Order: sequence, then structure tokens, then C-alpha cells
Amino acid sequence: MPLFAISATTRESRRQPVKKRLLAGILLGGILLYFSLKDLDFHAIAEGVQHIRYVYVAGALFILFIMQILRSYRWGVLLSPIEQVDQISLFSITSVGFMLIVAIPARIGEFARPYLITRKSTIKMSSALGSIVLERVFDFLAIILLLPLVMFFTPLPPWLVKSGILLLLTVAVTLCLFILLVVKKMPSMDLVHALLKRLPDRLSMRLEGAVTHFIEGFRAIERPRLFAYIFFLSLLIWLADVLSIYAMFFALGFNLSFMAALTVMIILIFGLIVPTAPGFVGNWHYFTMIGLLIFGISKTDAMTFAIVHHALCITLTVTLGLIFLPSNTLNISKLKDS
Repeated sequence: MPLFAISATTRESRRQPVKKRLLAGILLGGILLYFSLKDLDFHAIAEGVQHIRYVYVAGALFILFIMQILRSYRWGVLLSPIEQVDQISLFSITSVGFMLIVAIPARIGEFARPYLITRKSTIKMSSALGSIVLERVFDFLAIILLLPLVMFFTPLPPWLVKSGILLLLTVAVTLCLFILLVVKKMPSMDLVHALLKRLPDRLSMRLEGAVTHFIEGFRAIERPRLFAYIFFLSLLIWLADVLSIYAMFFALGFNLSFMAALTVMIILIFGLIVPTAPGFVGNWHYFTMIGLLIFGISKTDAMTFAIVHHALCITLTVTLGLIFLPSNTLNISKLKDS
């Protein structure tokens, strides 16, 4: 078979899971949106929106902006053992990357940041992608370690507790594997070489190089102080997210605690792990509503909050992305094939 035919077949095979995930996300998002909007008093929602206290909305918006700065700064810390990248570049790339995560289905946008950072540094795509994977591990680790605090103060649905335990085990195993790959790099690469040597030499060499660079993206966990600092930043990022939700409670006149905001945030994050439609429509609204119902908020008021909170987060993400898009242009078709 000609080489171009093999390449085309490979690209098509990679697109199939993306298409399936997109369809699954749209279907699930549609179902969740239906149950979210079912039996709602839309007139009451309109009334609730009209009585929003915008000074608190402005506060929430500022906190979300700080959260984005913290995300880009943490990414720079993760990349620092490979190369120091200036914060302006990191913030602009992070802004465009998160906009594309929202805009492009099946989380293809996750590849935007690794792709863009290679154009502003000498960092390899595989290494940058490894740093993004490690970033997600730290995110989930921080969220999962906040879950027992919520469980102590709030009775949670059994599905959330079970999901939390499963995710904790998954994150723990993944983190241990990453540490092993970094600490025992030579034995790890020997194993990779043994697994790949059955492939054609040219392909085997390319894959082995990609795996080597991918592991380079985990180098931040080699240093205990850097590991602790990244974990601290991860906690700070998600506590900022909780604070923005807490500010939105005041905006809509909810008499709820900071712990309630933490509970809503964790339930929302779990709701976004499963396949989602573009813009997280459906999943965001349903799981936010579920979190608020626990604290006695009516379904109509909970949906009003979900709609306003979603609009605020998405608007900020898209606005920042559009501001920095001209300096971080990319080819979407190439991104899908990367």
C-alpha cells in the first residue's frame, strides 16, 4: 500500500473516535438540557435575571480572570524544567487554548496549547502534551482531595462518592506511573524500545522519540519542592473557582455558604468529565442544578444560576481567546491531525 494511503487511513482512523465522542457529547448534552429545562417557569427565570446584583458579577468575573492568570503561570512552572517561557506568551496561548476547548467538540482544543507553544519556544509537541496531561492529573488530585472536606459537611449523592473514590484511585495510579517513568527513565525507555522494535525501523524510531519527549513533560515531578508548589497552585486555582461561584451566590441573592460553593464546583467538574457538547451546554446546566438542589434551592432558581454562571464563564473564556487569537493563529485541520 502506498505511504500516502497509509497516512490517510491512519488519519481517518483517528477521526472516528473523535466523531463518536462528538455525537455522544451532543446526545448526552441534549438529554441533560431537556431534563434541566423540563417543567421550568421561564418567566421566573427572566425575573431572576433582571434582579441580578451586577457588582458581585463583576467580582466573580475578576476572580475568573485571576484564575486564568494562575493557570498560565502554573503551566509555566510545569514547563520550567524543560524551558523558561515568558508569562505573556503563556497567558496568550492559554487563553486561546481554553477558548478552543469550549469551541471545538470532543476536546480537540486540548491540543492547541501544545501546538502553539512549539511556535514560541524550542519545546517539542510531545513534551508540551505531556505537561498538559500532568496538569490535568494535578487538577483532579486537588479536586479529589477537597472532596472529603465536602463530604464532612454535606450529604452527597452516592454516585458522586463512588465516582470520587474511583477517580482518586485512577489519579493515584497515574501519578505513580508518571513518577516511575521519570525516576526510572532508562529502564522505562528500554521497555518502550522492546515493545516498539517489532514495528518497522522508521516508525519505531519516530514513536520512541515521541515517547521520550512526552516523558520530558513530566520532569516537574522530579523535584519535591516543585511538585509541592504545583499542587499548591492547583489548589489555589480551584479555590478561586469556588470563590467565583460564591460571589455569584450573592449576585443572585442565595443565602449559601462557601462550602456550598465548593460542593457545586465539585459536582460540576464531575459532570464535565463525561462527553460534552460544544460549550459544555447541557452538562454544565444539569450538574450545577443538581448541586444547588442539595441545598434547597428551587429548580427554577438553580437553573437561573446555571444559565448566568455558564454565560459568564464562557463569555470571559471566548473574549480572552479572541483577544489573543491574532497572535496565536493555527490551522484547525492540522490541529485535528496532530
